[in-house]
Amino acid sequence: MSERPAADLAAELLDLAQEAATRAGLLLREGRPADLGVLATKSSPIDVVTEMDLAAEKLITGFLADHRPRDGFLGEEGGTSDGTSGVRWIIDPLDGTVNYLYGLPQWAVSIAAEHEGEVIAAVVAAPMRGETYRAVRGGGAWRLLEAAGAPEPLAPRPSPPLDQALIGTGFNYVATVRTAQAALAARLIPRLRDIRRSGSAAIDLCDVAGGRLDGYYERGLAPWDLAAGDLIAREAGALTGGRPGRRPDRDLTVAASPGVFAVLQPLLDELGAWHD
Repeated sequence: MSERPAADLAAELLDLAQEAATRAGLLLREGRPADLGVLATKSSPIDVVTEMDLAAEKLITGFLADHRPRDGFLGEEGGTSDGTSGVRWIIDPLDGTVNYLYGLPQWAVSIAAEHEGEVIAAVVAAPMRGETYRAVRGGGAWRLLEAAGAPEPLAPRPSPPLDQALIGTGFNYVATVRTAQAALAARLIPRLRDIRRSGSAAIDLCDVAGGRLDGYYERGLAPWDLAAGDLIAREAGALTGGRPGRRPDRDLTVAASPGVFAVLQPLLDELGAWHD
């Protein structure tokens, strides 16, 4: 039997990811309880999980398992299993949980499909924006608007000098780590136009892809935080990496338009953004 063409597999996975993200986004947007509270904590008392995080991940994994029962899963809220198909789904059912808890709009559903260790399809749904971002490896990145039918291609902004660049970042929920990150940001900000902190890594990566940020960096991201957004940013034409010569990882994730990336990545490495 011949192997299935990679493009066909990626297209199937993309469609499934988009449907799962759309359903989870609708559940989160329409089903949020008025009295939503904290169900559990993770790395610190302010790194929280709500009942809706768990409900969204259960919806996503159940939907995907119904369609592809041999696939594996890596989910933020524990929906992790080995598969036998060579495909693994990397899922953040609610990226930006604290924003969601407070009723802020910057949260997203992030789903990436990995085949034989490489992410080949990705979807980030941002329901409160009415936007869904999607990408296929080698096929570009696109934004779909709820109010419009046709998807629009994504592209980063033309690269400005670093002192005119708007850069996104995020901070850890462990106080000692966050303090070190704030000190680094204080050293970095005089060299930039400004810094933004949205509270959702997936949205920040998509904002680099779509030109709403010139760049983004963060330390401490897990695979589910960055897998989908990283592919979307790269397919849009941005550059991504970790420390020089490395891929994005928990030590450091950097994404930016090419000219900004060329300056920002080595500067972050010099300033020690990869350690606490």
